[in-house]
Amino acid sequence: MATTHALLGMLLAVPVLAVAPEHAPAAFLAGFVGGLAPDLDLYAGHRKTLHYPVYASIAAVPAVALAILAPSTWSVGAAVGLAAAALHAATDALGGGLELRPWEGASDRAVYSHFHGRWLRPRRLVRYDGAPEDLALAGVAAVPVAIAGGDAVATVVGGLFAVSAVYVVLRKRLAALAERLVELIPTPVRPYVPARYLDPEG
Repeated sequence: MATTHALLGMLLAVPVLAVAPEHAPAAFLAGFVGGLAPDLDLYAGHRKTLHYPVYASIAAVPAVALAILAPSTWSVGAAVGLAAAALHAATDALGGGLELRPWEGASDRAVYSHFHGRWLRPRRLVRYDGAPEDLALAGVAAVPVAIAGGDAVATVVGGLFAVSAVYVVLRKRLAALAERLVELIPTPVRPYVPARYLDPEG
């Protein structure tokens, strides 16, 4: 879930709170944004256009080194944001495939690796976005972030987790609803609809 990625990104900011608390607000914000940012490609080549499991990880290394050597709001924010984006892309490979109903396991595409020039296959350690284990992972990330981050961060975390819980309950119904709604989309608009809605097998 996008909310799980956001919470995992914010989790990366917790060490900053311990060693450089003055930069923690920027780190939490950067973790949130970096965790969500790759999914901005949802309607334009999802899990390919803005997902870089290898290159983002490589880029995060010097960014983290710079943040350690010359900590500032900008260097720490960039390090956490890049690391969160890299973590997002990498963890997508551990989940289900890129399809409308990923619990059926029909797709062999999890996330595109520009480094390898091919799609990485889904590992399905989390069977699909919105699976109960996805919510459990969100909870594991949410607890330390909420405890360490203070009232404002805890409020954001609580909201993210609540959205996650509702999504998990409705996940399979939303897929069925999407299939019905896509039939109502006018033909001229169909090229702008993500492929998985037009081809549920992904």
